[in-house]
Amino acid sequence: MEKVIVKVRGEQTGADGETNAVEVVAEGRHYYKNGMHYVLYDDCMAEESISTMLRIEPDRLRLTRSGAISQEQHFMNGLESVSEYRTPMGSLTLSVRTRNMEIAYGTVSGEIHVDYAMAINGAWQSDNTLSISVCPEASEVGRLN
Repeated sequence: MEKVIVKVRGEQTGADGETNAVEVVAEGRHYYKNGMHYVLYDDCMAEESISTMLRIEPDRLRLTRSGAISQEQHFMNGLESVSEYRTPMGSLTLSVRTRNMEIAYGTVSGEIHVDYAMAINGAWQSDNTLSISVCPEASEVGRLN
């Protein structure tokens, strides 16, 4: 398992036209198994830590969160994915329709860009972009080359 740095930027544009952005930079771990890349990291939202796993395939991304928030979301060009978004305050039905996704992933590092629409409990909520960058941690670079 290699140590990596994970950079995630999400942008959300709602009905009012206002765009909100969130950025997370975290240390993580990467491994490759059965033709898929796995990236594991902790996303520290508010005061709670959320374990996040990315399963990256050439044409599909699965994002799984567990902890204070639990959810599993699938992204693939043209796919609508529905999941339950569970929080301590209750659950919501979340659906995303992937409009465009690009994955460029090498041995350990890569870039993922997703453009999607999100609905909550069946009602359109926002248009979103998700950009994920994974690169080896500095201490790993020499070992990997």
